[in-house]
Amino acid sequence: GKHGIHLHTVGQCKAPDFSSAGGHWNPMHKMHGLESPQGAHMGDLPNLDVDAKGKGKLEALIHGATLDSGAMGLLDSDGTALVVHAAPDDNRTDPSGNSGGRMACGVVTAR
Repeated sequence: GKHGIHLHTVGQCKAPDFSSAGGHWNPMHKMHGLESPQGAHMGDLPNLDVDAKGKGKLEALIHGATLDSGAMGLLDSDGTALVVHAAPDDNRTDPSGNSGGRMACGVVTAR
């Protein structure tokens, strides 16, 4: 099914609830949701569609983001996490699109 997926402000994924990842990455201080008339968080991504075998794929372009440590960088001093939520993101409700609890987390790194 569909799951909300967002970039979060801290590159930490401590189980069981992944709250260590902080809130959504929002360096431009916008409202939540890709359908928000005030503009979305930079960390808001389209819903991830996962099949019955637990596999999914998402490709998204984040305009203005960089892979460095600057103000728009995903690799700043405390890093960035990618968090998958339990429910779909409604793409408009602040702060997290009613996307439910955090069920998976990964830290963004450079190779």
